[in-house]
Amino acid sequence: MMRDWVERFFQRLAIEKGLAANTQKAYQRDLLRFLGYLEGEKIPLPRVGETELASYLHHLRQAGLSARSVSRAVSCLRSFFRFCLEEGVLSIDPTSHLQSPRFRTRLPHALTFEEVEKLLSASAGQSVREIRDKAMLEVLYATGMRVSELVGLPLNSVELVVGYVRCMGKGSKERIIPLGSSAIFHLKRYLESSRSHLLKGKLSPYLFVGSGGRALTRQRFWRMIGVYSRRAGISKRVTPHTLRHSFATHLLERGADIRSVQMMLGHSDISTTQIYTHVAREWLKEIYLRYHPRA
Repeated sequence: MMRDWVERFFQRLAIEKGLAANTQKAYQRDLLRFLGYLEGEKIPLPRVGETELASYLHHLRQAGLSARSVSRAVSCLRSFFRFCLEEGVLSIDPTSHLQSPRFRTRLPHALTFEEVEKLLSASAGQSVREIRDKAMLEVLYATGMRVSELVGLPLNSVELVVGYVRCMGKGSKERIIPLGSSAIFHLKRYLESSRSHLLKGKLSPYLFVGSGGRALTRQRFWRMIGVYSRRAGISKRVTPHTLRHSFATHLLERGADIRSVQMMLGHSDISTTQIYTHVAREWLKEIYLRYHPRA
């Protein structure tokens, strides 16, 4: 019986909540871990109260889970018990006063504009693969996409005349992001002189392809960006997310409003985007200390 309710809860997550696939999987692991704990402690679900939940969270911390992971587990339990209450499985929600653990927000790591220029220049080769790589890096920095969004772009997602790309983000939410002139130039170059050579007569629904028309993986792109960052002589660790952070930080540094940046990044909650304002403030402080005559 309980298994049926759990399955219905997972269906609710997928259909109504619009959570990304990875988040759904994480919630499933969190809930199954909790139910396994109850089974091991011989605690029936209707008997779960604040004391039992506090013991469970202590169990998670003892098991070495980070504050962020425990916080996600709390969110999962809140959703599950709210579901049980709505479905009449339980009459009381034991999570109504449950506190999420606080954790320090890590500031995103961004490149300077000069470092981005070095990275993009390092990928300016003439081979069909380098032309593709250059286009991918230009699009990534121009749009701030997640790497999974970049490698999964359909061929018909770009409109080069108007200058935008349609991107399917987390929770299957589509957003439209402008493309700058540099990204448009290198995308045209890739489409006209490189993609057909990589396809070798095959067809592919994807914009960016590997040899024989295979779709590029996130792991392949991670390795690729590492190669170019080393070639550029950048000592920092550079990942695809570094360019996403750089995109947001550089926009805010130059006066973009936070709502527009939120829309382009595809953040459902503006508090996630506000992390980048801390980075921009640090940059402004550095500029102030460097140039103000009485700093």
